[in-house]
Amino acid sequence: MCVISVASDGLEAVLKTEALQPDLILLDVGLPKLNGIEAARRIRNTAPESKILFLSQESDLAVARAALSVGGHGYVVKSDAENELIAAIEAVLKGKRYLSRKLAGHSFDSLGNLPAARRLRREEATAGAPSLTGESGHHHAVQFYDDEASFVDGFTPFVSATLSAGNAVIVMATKPHRDRLVQRLQAQGFDISSAINQGRYIALDAAETLSTFMVNDLPDPLRFFKITGDLIVTAYQATKGEHPRVAFCGECAPLLWAEGRAEAAIQLEHLSGELANTYEVDILCGYVMKSFQREPERHVYEKICAEHSGVCSEWAGY
Repeated sequence: MCVISVASDGLEAVLKTEALQPDLILLDVGLPKLNGIEAARRIRNTAPESKILFLSQESDLAVARAALSVGGHGYVVKSDAENELIAAIEAVLKGKRYLSRKLAGHSFDSLGNLPAARRLRREEATAGAPSLTGESGHHHAVQFYDDEASFVDGFTPFVSATLSAGNAVIVMATKPHRDRLVQRLQAQGFDISSAINQGRYIALDAAETLSTFMVNDLPDPLRFFKITGDLIVTAYQATKGEHPRVAFCGECAPLLWAEGRAEAAIQLEHLSGELANTYEVDILCGYVMKSFQREPERHVYEKICAEHSGVCSEWAGY
């Protein structure tokens, strides 16, 4: 093995990787300028043949999943590096995946009372909570609405189908939308108080949730996956269905767009797509379009649609 270059931050790592096309990149997570997870995401596009082995002090399950979901081929916790790093390098260069023994034996194989983590990636044939398209698997869909009323109308069947199957749903929305959604569900006969107590209905304020993972006006991948991963673990523990599933619905990215932060909204939608792939959860995003000028926003609209597996629009302008 020969070290051909060293980078001091994430951005430099991306640039050098593109220029040198190395066989292997040893990448930390906590890097200046551009964190390792975002760097790996960019490296995957600029140097698709290069293998990425993460070396990090983080032993958290959500962080490791985030790292592997964006293109990492292996993950070594720094405290294990003395005994495992060389073996990890050799395994990754041979096309194998490598996880630190500490991580594989604890976080990935067991999640407390949850099934083994591999069940979070169950085969598509496994039945679960009704998805947005009527198929099994995971979906990251978006719906666009003309007004507030139709917004809540769109979320209601998604949430009710999830709860009816004995599964869990996480709602991230503004207080008016959360209140109206609860009213609609109660009108359909759902005991939302019981669902909340059971942990099957988790409602969070969208703006407050955004504040937990936004850094320099952009979503921080590391914080995003840590926070949402913990929520998913908690929600899985509460599911009652024969085939446990967790669903998300919300408007965090739409709030960013409404505030004029289009790039942040697009990045958050991209991270949400990675979340759906990693945990096999169904995600529904909802945008109320009345506050936007249509033609100047078209290119942003198209980029947001491209980050989703399904698009439904009730907005006459599109």
